[in-house]
Amino acid sequence: MENIILEKPNNIQSRESKVNISTGIIYVFLIIMSIISFLPFYIMIINSTHSNDELATKLLLLPGNSLIANYTRMVQNINIWRGFLNSVIIAVSCTVLSGYFSALTAYGFSKYKFKGNSILFWFILATMMIPGQLGLVGYFQLVKSLGLLDTYWPLILPSIASASSVFWIRQYIDSSVQDSLIESARIDGCGEFMIFNKIILPLIVPAIATISIFTFVGSWNNYLAPLVLIFSQDKFPLPVLVAMMKGYYSNDYGAMYLGVAISVVPIMIAFFFFSKHIVGGLTVGSIKG
Repeated sequence: MENIILEKPNNIQSRESKVNISTGIIYVFLIIMSIISFLPFYIMIINSTHSNDELATKLLLLPGNSLIANYTRMVQNINIWRGFLNSVIIAVSCTVLSGYFSALTAYGFSKYKFKGNSILFWFILATMMIPGQLGLVGYFQLVKSLGLLDTYWPLILPSIASASSVFWIRQYIDSSVQDSLIESARIDGCGEFMIFNKIILPLIVPAIATISIFTFVGSWNNYLAPLVLIFSQDKFPLPVLVAMMKGYYSNDYGAMYLGVAISVVPIMIAFFFFSKHIVGGLTVGSIKG
C-alpha cells in the first residue's frame, strides 16, 4: 500500500515532464517557423538600405548607409507617394464596398429561403473556379464600351460582387445569427434594411473584418488589372509603379527593394492590428450557435 502511494506522485511528475517537453518542442518549432516567415521581409528591408554593388557581391544581414541615396533615385524615376495614394484609394474603396455588399448578399442567401436559393448560391461559388485572367479581355471591352477606361472605377466596382466573401460571411451568419432574433425585430416593426444595418451588421463584424483584410491585401497587390485598364502614370497604383523601375539593361535593385518595402509596410501594419479579428472570425464562425 505504501509503495502504491509513493509511486503515484512519480507518475504525475513523469506525465508533467512529458507535457513540458512536448510544449517546449512546440514553442521551439513555432519560433523557428516565425523566424523563417519573417526572414524574407527582414532581408527585403535590409536590402533597401544597400547599394547595387553591395547587393551584387554578398548576402547582407545588417543595415547599410545607402537608404537616402536609394530613396533619391527612386523618387527621380517614379512618383512613389502618388502611387501610394492611388493604392490607398483603390484598396480602401474595394474593402468597404466588398465588406458591406458581400455581407448584404450573404444575409439574403442565409435567411431568405426563396425558390432557387441553393442553385443561385452554387452558381456564385462556381465563379470562384474561373481564373480572373480569362475574363480580362471581355472585361476590357465592357469597360471600354462604358467609357470607364483609365479611371479607378473598373478596379473598384467588381469588389461589390465577391463570391469568396459571400461564401465566407454566409457560413458565419448560418452558425452565429439565430432566426428568432430576426423574427423578434420584425415583430417590433423593424424594416428589412433596418434589421440588417442595426442588428445583423454589428453581429457579423468579426467575419467582415476577417474577409476585409484579405480583400485589402488582394486589392493592394493587384498588378495585372491596373496595368491593362489604366494608362496614365499619375493614376498607377504602387505595384505598377514599382515594376516600372525595372530597366531593360540594368536594374537599380536598391531603389526597387525600397519601393517594395514601402508597398509592403501597410499590409504588415494591417495584419499587426487586425490579426486578432482573423483568429476571432475563424474560431467564432466555426462554432454552431
